[in-house]
Amino acid sequence: MGKEFRGTIADQPDFDAGSDAEALYNAMKGFGSDREAILDLITSRSNAQRQKIRAAYKSQYGKDLIDDLKYELTGKFERLIVGLMRTPAYHDAKEIKDAIKGAGTDEKCLIEILASRTNEQIHNLVAAYKDAYGRDLEEDVIGDTSGHFRKMLIVLLQGTREEDDVVSEDLVEQDAQDLYDAGEAQWGTDEAKFIMLLGNRSVTHLQLVFDEYEKIAEKSIEDSIKSELSGDFERLMLAVVQCIRSKPMFFAKCLYKSMKGLGTADNTLIRIMVSRSETDMLDIRECFRLRYEKSLYNMIQDDTSGEYKRTLLKLCGGDDDIAGEFFPEAAQIAYKMWETSSMTKVQLRGTVRPYQNFDPASDAKALRKAMKGFGTDEDTIIDIVTQRSNAQRQEIRRIFKSLLGRDLMADLKSELSKNLERLILGLMMSPAEFDAKMMKKAMEGAGTDEHSLIEILVTRSNQEIQEMCAAYKNAYKKSLEDAIASETSGKFKRILISLAQGAREEGPADMARALEDAQELADACNSESDDMEDKFMSILCTRSFPHLRRVFQEFVRCSNKDIEQIIKKEMSGDFKNAMFAIVRSVKNQPSYFADRLYKAMKGLGTDDRALIRIMVSRSEIDLFNIRKEFKETHEASLHEFIQGDTSGDYRKTLLIICGGED
Repeated sequence: MGKEFRGTIADQPDFDAGSDAEALYNAMKGFGSDREAILDLITSRSNAQRQKIRAAYKSQYGKDLIDDLKYELTGKFERLIVGLMRTPAYHDAKEIKDAIKGAGTDEKCLIEILASRTNEQIHNLVAAYKDAYGRDLEEDVIGDTSGHFRKMLIVLLQGTREEDDVVSEDLVEQDAQDLYDAGEAQWGTDEAKFIMLLGNRSVTHLQLVFDEYEKIAEKSIEDSIKSELSGDFERLMLAVVQCIRSKPMFFAKCLYKSMKGLGTADNTLIRIMVSRSETDMLDIRECFRLRYEKSLYNMIQDDTSGEYKRTLLKLCGGDDDIAGEFFPEAAQIAYKMWETSSMTKVQLRGTVRPYQNFDPASDAKALRKAMKGFGTDEDTIIDIVTQRSNAQRQEIRRIFKSLLGRDLMADLKSELSKNLERLILGLMMSPAEFDAKMMKKAMEGAGTDEHSLIEILVTRSNQEIQEMCAAYKNAYKKSLEDAIASETSGKFKRILISLAQGAREEGPADMARALEDAQELADACNSESDDMEDKFMSILCTRSFPHLRRVFQEFVRCSNKDIEQIIKKEMSGDFKNAMFAIVRSVKNQPSYFADRLYKAMKGLGTDDRALIRIMVSRSEIDLFNIRKEFKETHEASLHEFIQGDTSGDYRKTLLIICGGED
């Protein structure tokens, strides 16, 4: 029995190549061209049918259809239509040729194509390249790339990966151990072992190897690649791993990156929409919705225009209801994502560490000197404060008072101003004092900053919340719970007060209870809105994060839906935002903070309070991990964003805390 068709473009019934050739000829005849007729016809025929139309066009009119389309059309619309008219192999060959010609190389294009194609597709591509350009593709790739990146590309170009039905069960554990020994277990990395295994073993075999690897390394193969490899080679190996796990998810990520932010990477968008329209576009749409809580259709609609947009939307094939049932592929991916999240032990790393030759008295005197007399030596203040751990800063505060009889915080406040003052003072506070201050700021004045309240209460441990509550009471002579009760209302107030108790369960998942919780959440989705919200709150606000990972994984099995999509579809306002933040934090807390930082800096204006709050509070916990997530999701480093969005000593301080450019 053949595999179910998962594309969006299929053979047109009652197809007549001669009639279609005539229709296209008439659409391009005379002054101007009927672009609507061209796109409607070409997007409603399969690639095999388009080749027959092209042959009929040449037979009937003695002209090449692609040449005429190039003459009549322009810009992105022309590239898209012409791409659809080429065979898949010749389209890939043209994309590769464009990627390596001229001064620079488009490594992303090489990675995307060679990491994702089957053996047969690779062989057809190599032959098409030779036929179209009279050159050997392998030689051109060798001439245009270097190092381990080139070696892996050449391995992939052989098209000799073992077929999917080849699984050497006796080698699964050995291969996983070999990958671990080649990277995590030694100083330096044996890149050749990574190349050999990831470039040759079958997809099914490697999926089992990756599962076994996680048991050995207690981290995913992706995390190991990120820590062991670098540059284009790292990006290529990650792409290979992602394609082995799920090609539709790999392409969903590529499509999202091609459209998010300012500007659109149209070459990538066109290449994927053309190459996957008859293969797995339905699965890509589902994976896109699963990962980004937005349909591919809507993102194309928002990011493109004119006939170009209309053609892309036809290839996309439809808009997905945000809370609809998963297709089998997406349901399996969603389940696997939560399983990976629950199994992987991520090593959290900050960017600020204790200063080795710490001398609090010397630091206290240097800070006093920097603030004495006319003018302030900001450089000295920044260098000392950013290169000491928080515990060391508290020692400096104590010594400053006992040695000099002065309040360091008051002196800093009088000497600094604006965002630099807020940032330096934030670093000088204890974590509990800082969180209490941020909670106070979020609730004072005319409006309440609900996002700040959610972020702090969702992401802090029980101990951190209890210490924050004590610091709040000490600083403001009022309990945090009373402050929340007076500034918020309804179920959102109940969520915040529940979280502010600092009484979330701790410890690993209870599998039997996780199944019960998942079923209760699934059943609640069919209840009245109030009952559903009560049930979600009772479970999401009280269970431990490891337990919730298992609950959300089993929820996919119970409901065939993803917890994030249910929340987005069925809930609203601050209650929805709080539930959503809990799920995102449970899934991947560094990714949640990376998203919060991106939102703080994208667009016009900067949310400096959010930027300072996250950079200060995470600098000794997981800012390194946040940086990695930021780069992976947004195709630019956190360092670059800060550099472009801030200025002066404020920027200098943030960049030191950031700790590197990635």
